[in-house]
Amino acid sequence: MGTEKDISSTQDVERYKENLRDEVDGAALYAALAAAEVDPVRKDLFLQLAEAESRHAEFWRKKLAALGVQDIEHVPSLRMRVLARLARRFGPSFVLPSIAEAEFADRDKYSRQSDAGTLSAEERGHAAVVNAALQGDRPSVSIGADIARAERWHRGASGNSLRAAVLGANDGLVSNFCLLMGVAGAGVGSRGILLTGLAGLLAGASSMALGEWLSVTNSRELARTQIARERMELEQTPDSEQKELALIYQAKGLGREEAQRVAADLMQDKQAALDTLAREELGIDPAQLGGNPWTAASMSFALFVVGAVFPVVPFIIGTHGFTAVGLCIGLSILALAGIGMATSLFNGRSAWFSAARQVVIGCVAAAVTYGVGALIGVSLS
Repeated sequence: MGTEKDISSTQDVERYKENLRDEVDGAALYAALAAAEVDPVRKDLFLQLAEAESRHAEFWRKKLAALGVQDIEHVPSLRMRVLARLARRFGPSFVLPSIAEAEFADRDKYSRQSDAGTLSAEERGHAAVVNAALQGDRPSVSIGADIARAERWHRGASGNSLRAAVLGANDGLVSNFCLLMGVAGAGVGSRGILLTGLAGLLAGASSMALGEWLSVTNSRELARTQIARERMELEQTPDSEQKELALIYQAKGLGREEAQRVAADLMQDKQAALDTLAREELGIDPAQLGGNPWTAASMSFALFVVGAVFPVVPFIIGTHGFTAVGLCIGLSILALAGIGMATSLFNGRSAWFSAARQVVIGCVAAAVTYGVGALIGVSLS
């Protein structure tokens, strides 16, 4: 028993030391950002983050002292020194994306450490603050209760829906086109190609719909769990959550006093505060929770069918032999070109370039499967 206790104590010491190094590095880095920042609002924001990281470091120093470990020397990490130097040379905005990415990756680092107290919630708050600072130097901000509704920077744009629709149809088209070319290369008759195409259409659409349903359902369940945890933290540590809200609004351009006033106003309405924290800290829109799984599944099924039906049409209308295969290729090329033109709406390239690229890639994939089908057909015969 004594040996197990000693091992556990040693593991705790190493974990506490690692946590301490991270927090000391964070405090030094934010202090460096504050020293390099010319905007007084952002300078004050970085100083507050540095102070918060210093408090976290002191938390772990006390943990180590309780285990008899004191006077720990800390050498700043190479990463911290490089980022601090870059911030001094090129300004905080130059390194802020890297810091935001690191904060996001580490925002749950204390969630599995039961002895971390409130630090887990505070680290998630810091990630949200840095992310908010990254959105722009001084964005326009609404005041009061409207701010919770106005700041939905995580919400999906209509462009994302268009992208999903185009790519869903493309999945159906390319997969079924390649499937039909494969069985055509193997020498299967028109009736067999038709059955294969219809089976591929239904199987692919069902698989896509099920996958989308599971994805959205799991996303909604995770979102509910995270929001429930955020609600609990809001009830147990309201002062800490209010402080994080104030930092978030300061990162968006409000002065410290104004940000604190807005945060205090929001805390009067617990639901508004919870909605804002869910958006800013968790990246979740409580009104959507990732969407409706049945709607997502239905759309995924329908879009896959829309794309997958094009290669099958010649066989459905009763054409046979090389004529049916030629029509299949022709319709698929036209559909590929149309999808390529649609992708130009969100990839920034010209419509003709996007169409040509889509056609070439789709035809190369179909040619490969036709060749493989032909080889298999010969070997089987």
